[in-house]
Amino acid sequence: MLLSFALWVQSLGFFTYLREGSWTYPVVMSLHMVGIALFGGMILMTDMRLLGWAMTSHSVSDVIDQFRWTKRIGFLLTATCGFLLFCCKAEEYYYNIFFRTKLTVFALIFVHAMIFRGSVYNNAAAIDRAPQVPGRAKLAASLSLLLWVSVAIAGRGIGYIETPFGLHAQRIDPVSMSVLQRP
Repeated sequence: MLLSFALWVQSLGFFTYLREGSWTYPVVMSLHMVGIALFGGMILMTDMRLLGWAMTSHSVSDVIDQFRWTKRIGFLLTATCGFLLFCCKAEEYYYNIFFRTKLTVFALIFVHAMIFRGSVYNNAAAIDRAPQVPGRAKLAASLSLLLWVSVAIAGRGIGYIETPFGLHAQRIDPVSMSVLQRP
């Protein structure tokens, strides 16, 4: 059922156009990388500040507050482009172990966010009042770094694993689910 859905999604005209266009797919991939740089950079600096490894002359709340909007813009760009890239080659991603690993780590990141958002990331003023960064905040930052590096490794691995049977995204007729010849 998931495979049929993946085939249907990637055969939609818009995603076929993105995949087969000489400029469209590389532009979306490049924008995905720009979003990762923005989002990842802001996460890295926030976590480094919580660990006391960087920007120690700035308060934790200043670092978190000043990076929040850039982080959100980077996330929006990364998520949007990632969704488009997935839809262009959904069948290939269906079989890709690195993609599945990346989704699993994203689920762990969601759990991390639910656990630490209120007590660490939305409570930076209390961290600033403490004589030193609390262990819970350092744990949150350490786990965040580990999880996001894992996402980056899995994401990078997606492009390096060959799909079974040399399978690559093809144009499928959404009604009959048969392969269409390229124009």
